[in-house]
Amino acid sequence: MYRERTIAAVVPAYKEETQIKGVIDTMLPFVDHIVVVDDHSPDRTGEVAREAGDPRVVVIRHDQNTGVGGAIATGHAHALELGADINVVMAGDGQMDPAYLPALLDPIIDDGYGFTKANRFFSVESFHGMPRHRMLGNIILSFFTKVASGYWHLFDPQNGYTAITRDVLLRLSLDRLAPRYEFENDLLISLNILGVRARDVDVPARYGDEVSEIRLPRVVPAISWLLFRGFWRRMMMKYVLRSFSPVALLFFSGLALTGFGVAVGIWVLTQTIGPEVATTGTVLLSVTPFLVGVQLLISALVLDIQESPD
Repeated sequence: MYRERTIAAVVPAYKEETQIKGVIDTMLPFVDHIVVVDDHSPDRTGEVAREAGDPRVVVIRHDQNTGVGGAIATGHAHALELGADINVVMAGDGQMDPAYLPALLDPIIDDGYGFTKANRFFSVESFHGMPRHRMLGNIILSFFTKVASGYWHLFDPQNGYTAITRDVLLRLSLDRLAPRYEFENDLLISLNILGVRARDVDVPARYGDEVSEIRLPRVVPAISWLLFRGFWRRMMMKYVLRSFSPVALLFFSGLALTGFGVAVGIWVLTQTIGPEVATTGTVLLSVTPFLVGVQLLISALVLDIQESPD
């Protein structure tokens, strides 16, 4: 136990035959359960985990590959059955340094956070040696995840080194979260809808000789589509259905006025091409709703940032 809390480590693993034993061997003594989810690996990942000889290890093998999100959801569900108070996720590739587990757990125990996650990019030096396109991609993805999830104070959304409480997990519909690499983004959106307090923890990146299974041409469109749908789901669930918030009033009014202004502006432009000159009234009919709409959208954004459960 860690400070009188039962801790379970959920370890999603796919083709980690050479890494999984090291993950188990370096697991800190206060971790009570190690739930290894073999996501239908074609190698001996599951067998190696069992052969590690650690009595805390439980190995669950999927009948078919579900993706990292599906493996994490399975691990969380089983850890709940084992009675864990806090679940931590540690990938089977050894990238997550167990020495930082207390840093993830302490804000939950001391400050009442329901969810904590690692942030690799906590300083300028964190980007050292990273290709520019990857650095830019991380910044863009983090921004759009902020917009979609409402957690404006969080960064590095794809970092799967996380800790979450039993109470929060029981409120989540784990089987409805995205099963693959979009899992972390979908989780953040769902947590914000539930009003769960979340916090970033500075944790340096640790890379070994593992090979990434991420295929960007497939992953980027999937995450983009999820963030688009997730934003609208969050707006409806959090600000309309649960309580008609001023955020909803400002956002939808601003969206309507901005759209109206743009539509009228396009119409005026098409009608005045050539010698025709738009009247002052028609110009104002476009510009005024547009400017008011933009101001309302900015106000909605400010309120949404203030609503971030930190």
